[in-house]
Amino acid sequence: MRCRFCDSNLDDPALDNVFVDLGSAPPSNAFVSSKALSEPEVHLPLKVRTCPQCLLVQVDEIQSHTELFAPDYVYYSSYSRSWLEHAERFVSLAASRLQLDCNSLVVEVASNDGYLLQHVLTRGIPCVGIEPTTGTAHVAQGKGIDTEIEFFGLDFSRDFVIRRRQADLVIANNVLAHVPDLNDFVAGLAQLLAPEGSITVEFPHLLQLVSKCQFDTIYHEHFSYFSLHVVRTVFAAHGLRIWDVEALSTHGGSLRIWAAHEAGAQVETAAVARTLSEEADAGMLKMDYYRGFQAKADHTKNELLRFLLQQNGNGRKVVGYGAAAKGNTLLNYAGVRPDLLAYVADASPYKQGRYLPGSRIPVVAEDHLRANRPEFVLILPWNLLDEIVMQLSYVREWGGQFVIAVPKLTVQ
Repeated sequence: MRCRFCDSNLDDPALDNVFVDLGSAPPSNAFVSSKALSEPEVHLPLKVRTCPQCLLVQVDEIQSHTELFAPDYVYYSSYSRSWLEHAERFVSLAASRLQLDCNSLVVEVASNDGYLLQHVLTRGIPCVGIEPTTGTAHVAQGKGIDTEIEFFGLDFSRDFVIRRRQADLVIANNVLAHVPDLNDFVAGLAQLLAPEGSITVEFPHLLQLVSKCQFDTIYHEHFSYFSLHVVRTVFAAHGLRIWDVEALSTHGGSLRIWAAHEAGAQVETAAVARTLSEEADAGMLKMDYYRGFQAKADHTKNELLRFLLQQNGNGRKVVGYGAAAKGNTLLNYAGVRPDLLAYVADASPYKQGRYLPGSRIPVVAEDHLRANRPEFVLILPWNLLDEIVMQLSYVREWGGQFVIAVPKLTVQ
């Protein structure tokens, strides 16, 4: 295995660079149809390493990204109310801050089902989505959003600029981690960007992942895990400069960076130096910071197993809510099966009627909760805890309680 950014060799055991080893599991969004239940699933190693040279935390690309993000990919952004509201707030901010109008061009990379660009469209700002998964792209097109179905990279970006033009704003939310060829992707962003344009990128902050033991956000579709230091280094290698950064609450703690060409006129804010200093003070510039995470992940896993076994022994039913990728990492690492978690309810019709990869736990509609009245509901997408607890408040009518496992087991 070689580093995705600097090409250093990462396989030498003497490097002591394993961040965490979560065993083997199927890709977290490879949901199983009822017809495929009798067929074997491909399990892939989920071992994460830290590059001693550039400090990029990463998994190997064991399965091609074209297989991981196939046409039947089941993640649709529009099924989270809080995520839609987050996108709308961002569009309002960006339109004002960058003075976007009918003469501007906004391009979103990994635009999914148009959850964000629909708000750009309603403002009369020209926009284009770039989305590789056919199902989500077709939903966006059905909303009237100009969407090209393709994986993004430097070659695509060059062709796009010839056919259309460079963008005043390039958006890449929660896609940087999904990129196997990091240098090609960032070079594509630079190629797509107009001389005085801006790029905004949102990604889960590695500092939060470590401090809050968010190991369940690690899965095969996430090739890399980022600090601001590493992202700044990667962007600088392609002539891009980060001029602002915001701390966000999304996905358990994310960063939103604002970047421009090196020669761009944008003035760097104090937030950049402040965030870099915060990371340095936490120890993120030293390899020791990335050791010891395995024990934290194991403790969280064991807490969940003890809880599930205890409730099972007492005859109390525990079910799940939210068939999220992070939930699949957690359940597969803990070895949870339908005997301990009867089913997982989810709002997305694209997941209902299928089975979670690896654990083979059935995914059902929310109305199963009212019919079965479970004693506990394990909320797997803990980053949406408040939204889901409000949505499922009726569970308390029969004395039901909510549970999260990350960062530590909590019952409420």
